[in-house]
Amino acid sequence: MIGYVTLGVNDIEKAAKFYDELLGEMGAKRFMESDSFVAWSSAPGSPGVSVIKPNDGNPATVGNGVMIALACDKPETVDRLYNKAIELGATDEGPAGPRGDKFYAGYFRDLDGNKLNFFCMT
Repeated sequence: MIGYVTLGVNDIEKAAKFYDELLGEMGAKRFMESDSFVAWSSAPGSPGVSVIKPNDGNPATVGNGVMIALACDKPETVDRLYNKAIELGATDEGPAGPRGDKFYAGYFRDLDGNKLNFFCMT
């Protein structure tokens, strides 16, 4: 259902470097970019993640209650990607671990404060 999600950022080069490394761990690569926009996907036609400097010229701000969840295949992948995000300078919002009976996730904020998680169903 989801085609792509876009996160507002204030430093496109810094954000692009963060997501190149982080999403590269999932096999995603850049598939579109300009001076103010970069998008990644793991395969043609699959959902993507993008970052953009706001078109209105105002600073990017975090959406209250907005979170992007990135699906993984198993808990070990969640652990690896969550730890990579923290290594790259992300802020912990809930360490990787079980949440209920069949849900495993790790929550973090990127360099601009956008909230994301890696998750899998167990």
